[in-house]
Amino acid sequence: MKMQTEPPASGANILEIARGMRGSLRKSDRKVCDVVLADPRRILTATVAETADLAEVSQPTVIRFCTAIGCEGFQDFKLRLAQALALGLPATHSVIADTDTPDDVADKIFDYMMTSLDWARHHLDKRALTAAVDCLTAAKRIEFFGFGASGIVARDAQQKFPLFGVPCGAEIDSHQQVMTVSMLGPGDVAVMISNTAATRSIVEIARLARARGARVIGLVGMRGALTAECDIVLRAETLENTNIYTPTISRIAALTVIDILSTSVALRRGAAHMEDVKEMKQALSELRITL
Repeated sequence: MKMQTEPPASGANILEIARGMRGSLRKSDRKVCDVVLADPRRILTATVAETADLAEVSQPTVIRFCTAIGCEGFQDFKLRLAQALALGLPATHSVIADTDTPDDVADKIFDYMMTSLDWARHHLDKRALTAAVDCLTAAKRIEFFGFGASGIVARDAQQKFPLFGVPCGAEIDSHQQVMTVSMLGPGDVAVMISNTAATRSIVEIARLARARGARVIGLVGMRGALTAECDIVLRAETLENTNIYTPTISRIAALTVIDILSTSVALRRGAAHMEDVKEMKQALSELRITL
């Protein structure tokens, strides 16, 4: 008999679980798996008997497939399938094809974005997140560094300086980065942003920041040379997909982490600081034209 791998945690996306376990399932169970992966929305409204007919297997085989991937039965499987579809289809379902219409592209990108962000949320190290908030709360000055798409994230982080409550800067030019990091010292924090964690100049800037006595936080999408130069590593991991828009979701995930950090630091600074932020937002609202 073919050995079956242990199902992942119950909170995981059931479509990703089914896809990952497909190769270890029995031959008849794989037929059910293939039907589910091919058209999950159809299975959502199907009965056990209808699913069995679609897969050309027996009804007990459908139940066995459900338990094999970690569900308590067919109804539990459908509940988790509904949850997965509410978050968007997995990346394997959202690969863009040459024949896709604009409607298809819109659906696939939204599905991919929602699923990938949920993936990032569940894989974010909460202990590292708390350590980063502690570090930023104690900082006298915060500098953000990044290039390209990561530079956009750095700029976004810098403009949230009222929430961080201390002077913040963002440098995306290599010469300015060297100048800025050379002026850092103990009590300052340098946030290095790089999805690949492999940009040579960012790695060098992180090394310089630590040599100056500053604390270094890395906001990355994967492990790389940069992570070894950081005191704290925040990994905003996203799912791989087509090169057409993968950089966009990595940037959105990093921007989301910046929102989490700035909001958490603002809350740490207490009611008086939050009142200042409220007044700042009110002043900004007065600059808008109302109809």
